[in-house]
Amino acid sequence: MNQPPPPPVAVPPPMVMQPIMHPPVGTGAVFPPHEQFHHLAYCVHSNPSWVQVAALAFLHYLVMLGSTVMLASTIVPAMGGTPGDKARVIQSFLFMSGINTLLQTLVGTRLPTVMNASFAFVVPVLSIAKDFEQNNYASSHQRFTHTMRATQGALIVASILNMILGFSTIWGAFARKFSPVIMTPVVCVVGLGLFALGFPQVGKCVEIGLPMLILAVVVQQYVPYYFHHYHERITFLFERYSLLLCIGIVWAFAAILTAAGAYNHVSLKTQQHCRTDKSYLISSAPWIKIPYPFQWGTPIFTAGHSFGMMGAVLVSAFESTGAHFATARLAGATPPPASVLSRSVGLQGIGMFLEGIFGAPAGSSVSVENIGLLGLTKVGSRRVIQISTGFMIFFSIFGKFGAFFASIPLPIFAAIFCILFGIVAAVGVSYMQFVNKNSMRNIYIIGLSLFLGISVPQYFHEYTASASTGPARTNAGWFNDIINTVFASGPTVSLIVASILDNTLEFRGYENDRGLPWFMPFLHRRKGYSDPRNDEFYSFPIRVHDVIPSRFL
Repeated sequence: MNQPPPPPVAVPPPMVMQPIMHPPVGTGAVFPPHEQFHHLAYCVHSNPSWVQVAALAFLHYLVMLGSTVMLASTIVPAMGGTPGDKARVIQSFLFMSGINTLLQTLVGTRLPTVMNASFAFVVPVLSIAKDFEQNNYASSHQRFTHTMRATQGALIVASILNMILGFSTIWGAFARKFSPVIMTPVVCVVGLGLFALGFPQVGKCVEIGLPMLILAVVVQQYVPYYFHHYHERITFLFERYSLLLCIGIVWAFAAILTAAGAYNHVSLKTQQHCRTDKSYLISSAPWIKIPYPFQWGTPIFTAGHSFGMMGAVLVSAFESTGAHFATARLAGATPPPASVLSRSVGLQGIGMFLEGIFGAPAGSSVSVENIGLLGLTKVGSRRVIQISTGFMIFFSIFGKFGAFFASIPLPIFAAIFCILFGIVAAVGVSYMQFVNKNSMRNIYIIGLSLFLGISVPQYFHEYTASASTGPARTNAGWFNDIINTVFASGPTVSLIVASILDNTLEFRGYENDRGLPWFMPFLHRRKGYSDPRNDEFYSFPIRVHDVIPSRFL
């Protein structure tokens, strides 16, 4: 009997070695671009409690006071002024800073920007002072008032330039050519270009400035990080109000050193930077004095001085434009439209016109240190800046109180500037997220603009320090002032170089590499093309369009 064959034995398939999948080399988290920062506790149109608003507004006043005193200390002695004249100049600066800041926050850019006296005006002001230095006067105070009158006249005439550029929308047409490739080096240099006001000033009294710098970093950054698990209020208080605490501690330490006689046998220059008992400033300041028009006398109008001052007026427009882009980032707003920038420059001209009338010897631009403070405190509220103008105007009228805070040693302010200017410079780097960072074209433009924005002004400053005059030394003094002022400004040099290169070098067909698809909806305000968030941040508080045609706004 035949048996059926056994079923075939299934042969297992040959083993196939599966390749081991290794993760791609160099991969990690990818952070998409954001037009707005999302780390803020309060953005432009959101407001903290009134107690917090008052505390932060006072802090903004203290921060801007440092550069105000530095500028007055630079130009007033060269003009022949006394400590009393210096106190009155500081009062005039503070008063006009309050007025101009209100103008900008109400009907200008509407960004939380503090307008403060600008160092761009040092060159033309010192040039005017030098012209009157050889004249015979009965006293140095008489020379000071005569120089002030000439400075007033030059500032009044030169301010018309910004009004024309702004209200004719010429500046807006120029701003529409901007791109993230341009703004990256410009905003970087807005912060880095002021390095001379940072650690070089700290080193003039290192026993005060260096502790302030270290204490500010530790208290504001490390204390909240390591002690946040104890109580959330610790993080809140130290992140937002640490500078007030640090200023008080180091100021008290400096007062102890002064009272102990640590500076009794040092040079006069060291005493000026370190001592806290600056009685000459407090005693010279009046108790109550309201700055009034033509307080130094009738302005003197000279064509040469007026043209020379126009260089500083133009520089202030360049610097403020870059500063507005930094402010928009740190305040949680979108990039400012070109029409808003043009309107801001026009109002800046009106502010300088008022400064010339009220006797401030220098025009104003956006305070860079206050921009950095927005990022440090994470509060970009417009209301905080508007309330800070109340402190500026109050302390400009009640001079004794203002002089008391103005007696804070300048190295304390310089230590704060090291942090705040660095924050602003880093904001410029953040604009690179919108461009092709692997494009050699972009690398070339950003690198050259950034380097020249630092190197060219450094050459002009070093030349001026050694030769007591700028590199431009023609027979036309007004031309010298324009050239020496324009090229001594880092943001101006950087903006000029970057704008020329970005709009002439392989600019067609490279819109995506330049970041224009991200940028253009914010710069333009045409219906269907403009980003709707523009109105959220930059619209007027009232229906101004019903009164003034939109083409002028």
